[in-house]
Amino acid sequence: MEMSDKELRTVLHRHRKWLDGEDGGVCANLSGADLSGARLAGADLSHANLRSSDLSGATLVRANLSGVDLSEADLSEADLSRANFYRATLSHANLTGSNLTRCNLSGVDISRATLSCAVLAGSNLTRADLAGADLNEADLTGTDLERADLALADLTGADLTGSNLTAADLSYATLARANLARVNLSGVDISRANLSFANLAGSNLTRADLTLTDLNEADLTGATWTDGTKK
Repeated sequence: MEMSDKELRTVLHRHRKWLDGEDGGVCANLSGADLSGARLAGADLSHANLRSSDLSGATLVRANLSGVDLSEADLSEADLSRANFYRATLSHANLTGSNLTRCNLSGVDISRATLSCAVLAGSNLTRADLAGADLNEADLTGTDLERADLALADLTGADLTGSNLTAADLSYATLARANLARVNLSGVDISRANLSFANLAGSNLTRADLTLTDLNEADLTGATWTDGTKK
């Protein structure tokens, strides 16, 4: 469904009135809408329905997307930096190559989404559901992934340097060639994960669950092993 700029402005105006509890307000329903390339920087779309919408190449810098349904939406190459996604739904969304720098993605459902080559540097992903997500070659430097669910996720070649993975679930994840240098993995479940050729130099693996984990050709130089000894 293609939408003109005028139609979009009308929807946003009514949505603002709905958020403010004013007469004539209507919660935005943009499900399936073609919003590719739209300029929505700073827009407040909280709790709107954007399921299956096309936002490829759109600009949503600092947008309020809390509670928004973006499941199965196309957000490829979109600029979403510093946007607020608190408790939004992004399951099965396409975020290939998108800019998610310093976003609030706390508690967000991003399960089975495609985030290959996406930039998530410095973002808050605490308790996010990333189970089965495609994060191939993604930039996750400095992200907070405390208690995040990354089970079965594909993190091949991803850069996780400086990230916080406290109590995260990485079981069955693919981390081949991933950069986890100096990352604290203490107590993390990495069972049955693939860490072949990964960079784990200087990482902390104390009490980590490495049951049946593939560490073939992984760089463990200076890493602290599960029993507290240095490699």
